[in-house]
Amino acid sequence: MQHRTKHEPSSSLLEVTLDPGEVLVAEAGAMVARSPRLRTEVRLNAGRGAGFFGRLKALFVALLRKLAGGETFFVNHISAPEGGWVWLAPPLSGRVKHIALRGESMLFSTGSYLASAGDIDVKVRWGGLRAVLAREGTFFIEASGAGDLWLSSYGAIDELSCDGSLVVDSGHLVGFDASLSLAIRSPGGGLMGLMVSGEGVVCEFTGRGRVLIQSRSAGSLVGWLAPLLPP
Repeated sequence: MQHRTKHEPSSSLLEVTLDPGEVLVAEAGAMVARSPRLRTEVRLNAGRGAGFFGRLKALFVALLRKLAGGETFFVNHISAPEGGWVWLAPPLSGRVKHIALRGESMLFSTGSYLASAGDIDVKVRWGGLRAVLAREGTFFIEASGAGDLWLSSYGAIDELSCDGSLVVDSGHLVGFDASLSLAIRSPGGGLMGLMVSGEGVVCEFTGRGRVLIQSRSAGSLVGWLAPLLPP
């Protein structure tokens, strides 16, 4: 699938050209413009192999997230019976990164997934208490299979190699290989370090794989803006 990213680094816009019969899955609300020949269908992000109970669970999760003001976990299936183009943009200022999956699985913080194409299964995965403590939300987005994947970030995206152990601030985490083990740690100094270090909690990865990070933290931006807002 032909694609290019324009207006980098701070105002990235993804342009994808679809040949007849190709399908692009995009995060709901990401579309900026498209050719009139394309068709768009909104679907629940439950994964390809989800049965009735799997879809019911995904719908329940989506409703909870909607009530909490988070992502709805709905996606747009954009098809091209005759071919066409579509522009996509992330909600925050930053980069768009393309990843070619070759059968592996990756996990991403909610808000990082932008679009995918090919034989890729994208679904919501329960992150457990570790995700809550890491301030990454209760759920991760899991992508597995073979095809094209596009991610977005706040700021630039960089890739680190984990070969044994790696520590990343939770607010800068974008995604990681599913083969890695994740543990939530204090940044150091016990309770005092957790309260005054400004780092919150950190994610400690073990194993071998890649970890994607963003150069800016949306949580830090909120913390900087909050005192400036009127009461």
